[in-house]
Amino acid sequence: MSLTVRPVEYADQPDYTRLGAEAFGTPAAGRPVPTREEWAAAGFREWGAFDDGDLAARLRVYGFTSWFHGARVPTAGVAGVAVAPERRGSGHLARLFGAALDEARDRGDVISTLFPTAPGIYRGLGYEVVGSFDDVDVPVQNLGRVAAPDGVVTRRAGVADFDAIVAVHRAWAAAQNGPVSRAEKPFWTPPEKFFADYTGVTLAVSAGGSAGAAGDVVGFASWNRGDGYTPATAVMEVDDLIALTPDAARALWRTLGSFSTVVGTARVSTSGLDPAWLVLPDLTSTVHAANPYMLRILDVAGALGGVQAPLEGARVPFAVRGGQDLAGAWTLTVSDGVTHLERDAIAVEDAHHERPVLSPNGLALLYAGAESAANLRIAGHLTGLPDQDAVLSALFAGRRLHVRDYF
Repeated sequence: MSLTVRPVEYADQPDYTRLGAEAFGTPAAGRPVPTREEWAAAGFREWGAFDDGDLAARLRVYGFTSWFHGARVPTAGVAGVAVAPERRGSGHLARLFGAALDEARDRGDVISTLFPTAPGIYRGLGYEVVGSFDDVDVPVQNLGRVAAPDGVVTRRAGVADFDAIVAVHRAWAAAQNGPVSRAEKPFWTPPEKFFADYTGVTLAVSAGGSAGAAGDVVGFASWNRGDGYTPATAVMEVDDLIALTPDAARALWRTLGSFSTVVGTARVSTSGLDPAWLVLPDLTSTVHAANPYMLRILDVAGALGGVQAPLEGARVPFAVRGGQDLAGAWTLTVSDGVTHLERDAIAVEDAHHERPVLSPNGLALLYAGAESAANLRIAGHLTGLPDQDAVLSALFAGRRLHVRDYF
């Protein structure tokens, strides 16, 4: 058999759509093939592996930026991965990812992320689970017991408030690792469409004093009311509940709690231990759906260089084993508050005698701040000399991994 890996063309869309429908399920009416105009305007790149001319595997790459270590990082988000059932286990996926990630690297992307249905498949390609994007059900009746906010009120947002909402999201996201910046397609949404997608968007607004200047927007919640008015069955969906202060979080939760006579459950999109949840009187909740999030480094120097670091003067030699595109040895130094990387002329197989050595998966976990060096050793993703473990952990720790956008 002859395997060809190439970008998908519009003429391939019927087969591309059919293979996606097989993998992810199709509605009864069928999944329509996009028009040429819709496909061209979508802003993603699609790749296919063609076995003797037949589409055997496919994927889609979104180019966007996500926040890591206080900066917007060029990211290749992979989605829509599907392999024809007769071709599964053939190795097509490795070649497909290799071509798509080579292109992403050439375009300047330094990391890649995805939501896996089977994490084990992607671990062999250098991806590792660093967090999870979850829909969590919260009893609305409990929200009425949240303490009253001090100096923060709520009001309904309108189109004129869009820039303030964007600013709140940016301020929150810049303090985390992982959030999509929402500055590029398909995550950037025009103001009119943003508001049209929700029943309401509620703002938390400072009333002055210690809460900030009067009128400052310090949080927002975007929500859809849902159907029905029987608490036992009615569910409202909350896409974002983002607060920059504890009183903003209290104000937003209490607003949701005001629906308790007609809605029983608030289904909130969240991740990790969100600080907005720390104001709740209890954490009674149920995970309705969990979506693990995986990360892979594409460019060691591009990702690890330029990271804000408080350890002025630190010098850490390290190496990465495995993965032809990542294997190598580097020395990381910190000067002027940021990291700098220099490639070293040393064989990776010799590096464990003089420096710590990371697997591609361990490198992803370390960069995301998801695991300490000690835990990477327990998991088998860090070997070699342990002298620099504490410094490695400190360089990339301190920011929680949060995700708020599914693709």
